[in-house]
Amino acid sequence: MPALRNYLIVTASYWVFTLSDGALRMLVLLHFYALGYTPFMLASLFVLYELAGIFANLGGGWLAARFGIPRMLMTGLSLQILGFLLLSALDPTWSGALSVAWVVAAQGISGVAKDFTKTASKSAIKATSDGGSGQLFKWVAWFTGSKNAMKGVGFFLGGLLLEAFGFRGALWLMAGLLGVVLAGVTFSLPRELGKAKASRSFRELFAKTRAINLMAAARVFLFGSRDVWFVVGLPVYLYAHGWRFAEVSGFIAAWTIAYGLVQAIAPSVIRRSPDGLSREVPEARLWGAILAAIPLALAAILSQTHTARPDLIVTAGLGVFGFAFAVISSLHSYLILAYAGSSKAAEDVGFYYAANAGGRLFGILLSGALATAGGLEACLWGSAAMLGLCFAITLLLPNAAAPRQAAA
Repeated sequence: MPALRNYLIVTASYWVFTLSDGALRMLVLLHFYALGYTPFMLASLFVLYELAGIFANLGGGWLAARFGIPRMLMTGLSLQILGFLLLSALDPTWSGALSVAWVVAAQGISGVAKDFTKTASKSAIKATSDGGSGQLFKWVAWFTGSKNAMKGVGFFLGGLLLEAFGFRGALWLMAGLLGVVLAGVTFSLPRELGKAKASRSFRELFAKTRAINLMAAARVFLFGSRDVWFVVGLPVYLYAHGWRFAEVSGFIAAWTIAYGLVQAIAPSVIRRSPDGLSREVPEARLWGAILAAIPLALAAILSQTHTARPDLIVTAGLGVFGFAFAVISSLHSYLILAYAGSSKAAEDVGFYYAANAGGRLFGILLSGALATAGGLEACLWGSAAMLGLCFAITLLLPNAAAPRQAAA
């Protein structure tokens, strides 16, 4: 089956890419933490990474429609290799300001690489799926869940490679591995996969159906609600409660792996419908309400000054949060493809994940500000507020896909 073959090739390629991306995050965190950077300074190193993703998703969707998914996948892999090589050229004798600027620029290239690759890969699922909404949901869930599990493994891998090969050696090793994957993609995928008539103007990239616009808005607040505590607030909080760095990174890695595994089984948790939307949309609202209640409850518990071992309560509560977040994230990833028009699926996916990157950037910046102002408790209140907005937006979603107008 050519469709299944192409799906497996794209998934395997993105697995390796995601392993390298997770490892890169941990390499940078651990290496610069050892050099004395504060957690907030570490978070600032990734701002361009997320900012670049907003434009990379929009441009990546348009380019994938114009030039085909395989070319965009190859471009993403090539840019990631370039980012690794630039980071490996970092000179310890440089000034602090120059070093930070160099790392931020290299991370920006990796951010473009990640979102080019992600947009191309997720668009390929729509282009290769021919078994109806049931198959599409299963393929999306497995792809998304396995990808996030791989990212968690990548967090562990980054620390292992840093210890075994050092910062530069680890980057060279991962660049070589991605080079092998790049060669495999180049010679195995049909060039025409995902090609369509691309939008003729930048404005058209934003002229999506109402359902896709609503999904994008919901995505901003959904992922902002996670990163507002995940990036800065939680690590700083656990450090302050006596956790060692290895324990903090281990918890984040384990959380990410478990999150990915739950995403993969999400189709068995969600009530399904023959049309692919009439039950799935109400399920998105239900899980959105459940998710919003969790940070609200955690923030209320932390406000009680005499709570025993609040760090354990927080990690347990965020484990519950992770389960609900994984289910709704997987469901949202399916819904954007269910609403997307097949002729411009890559552009629809790119627009949606540009919103995803915007939410992460918003969450990262707000995480630093709220953690400074009121600690993890403030971050959790912010998370609950964003999830309330996400839930409100899903109330407006249609229970059926609207027909797309033909391009003029």
